[in-house]
Amino acid sequence: MPELPEVETTRRGIEPYVRGRRIGKIVIRDARLRWPVAESLPRQAENRRIIAVQRRAKYLLLRLEDNGTLILHLGMSGSLRLVAAVEPVLAHAHLDIVLSDGQALRYTDPRRFGSLHWSAGDPAQHHLLARLGPEPLSSAFDTAYLHGRSRGRRASIKAFLMDSRMVVGVGNIYANEALHRAAIRPMSPAGRISRKRYARLVQAVKAVLAEAIDVGGTTLRDFTGSDGRPGYFRQRLEVYGRDGALCHRCAGCIRVERRGQRATYYCPGCQF
Repeated sequence: MPELPEVETTRRGIEPYVRGRRIGKIVIRDARLRWPVAESLPRQAENRRIIAVQRRAKYLLLRLEDNGTLILHLGMSGSLRLVAAVEPVLAHAHLDIVLSDGQALRYTDPRRFGSLHWSAGDPAQHHLLARLGPEPLSSAFDTAYLHGRSRGRRASIKAFLMDSRMVVGVGNIYANEALHRAAIRPMSPAGRISRKRYARLVQAVKAVLAEAIDVGGTTLRDFTGSDGRPGYFRQRLEVYGRDGALCHRCAGCIRVERRGQRATYYCPGCQF
């Protein structure tokens, strides 16, 4: 699934080309996404100028003049690419946001787990965004906040870190990597971890995500950036996908535990 760095990479890739452009029309080829695209959405957004491209958690926000916002989620395998509107449409290209200059933002999603929504007012109050935690790269995500929210929590620290009500955008790959950097075992109860160790974890989360954004995210299966090029943070992964390999820090053997559909990678030698 595209995680926060991949979505931020897409945002940075498309913003220079769409900001200031007017939406000529929205072409919906298949409205059957995770939530059906509302029939009224095209006429609500058409003929409005895009004034900013923002991100909240893993959602892209196309802010339009007169307070309207298109809220787009890439789903598990989606991508948003800038193409010529007349370019032939390939399989799974479910919608185009056609711009006034003849270009189009083309959303392609083989699994159809993404979504597109309209917000007429403050998008922060939209039901998909209203209960989200702070952004991990913001000043609101700090040691005092995370340590305070963890008190009394019996859930594992990895599950706690991946809870979007606590902090947004820390998906499975980056949770594994941040916990390894902070030398915290992913299965440890969140409520039993000390403030000092939370300070290391906050720093590790910020560093891992910032580095991943700098190199365009992590491509493991389907995701490519807005320009079609994959991300390369996977070349820096310390534990994720490395079960059986040696830990770069202590030379221990990386292990993997699978619960449900998620895999947890860690080093039993230096994560405790």
